[in-house]
Amino acid sequence: MLAAAGQPSTQGHAALAKLCQTYWHPVYSFVRRSGHPPDQAQDLTQGFFTVLLEKNYVGDADPQRGRFRAFLLTSVKHFLANERDRAHARKRGGGLTPVSIDVMAAEGWYAPAAVELTTPESLFERRWALSLLEQAMAKLRAEFAGIGKAKQFEKMFSFLNCDPEGARYERLAAELGMSAGALRVAVHRMRQKYRRILRAEIAETVSLPEEIDDEIRFLLSALSR
Repeated sequence: MLAAAGQPSTQGHAALAKLCQTYWHPVYSFVRRSGHPPDQAQDLTQGFFTVLLEKNYVGDADPQRGRFRAFLLTSVKHFLANERDRAHARKRGGGLTPVSIDVMAAEGWYAPAAVELTTPESLFERRWALSLLEQAMAKLRAEFAGIGKAKQFEKMFSFLNCDPEGARYERLAAELGMSAGALRVAVHRMRQKYRRILRAEIAETVSLPEEIDDEIRFLLSALSR
């Protein structure tokens, strides 16, 4: 999707808009941690994405540095540093909102995450990692719902990243009307689906397939800080 987002076409604009809507949380977090109060951070985030979508700066990005994450962070730094662009951006768009921002939800995450020693950059990176994981989880949940297994997913998803003791498998298997062995197989398949979806999600934010594994390592690093 990143390659498509850089194209000067209707499809390219739609692809870029989708990326922006999915990953506005890191930008908002960066702006807030840079010292702006919630209302101003909302205006600046909207202004930034207005400029990004109007000018299609992704098309000018260096393909050798094609990660949308890196491009987005560099772009918002430049945007905040340029007072003239910031003032003009607030007047662009004719009142349109390029991304839908839920400030209350964003602040609910921001407040506990913005600890004293957290830099704007590290907060951006952690929020980026979490946004990717949340998007992948939402798609996984939708897959299960699409085949009529929404209830099974809600029961199993806590096993996604851990191997609980046998007693928990036994209890849940009984609730779902299957054997513990069958449940273990189902959890294994759920994990495989999640990895597939996560890799596909990451692939939409990089230019080259070989960058996917590097981004996974970045995710793990950002979440461990």
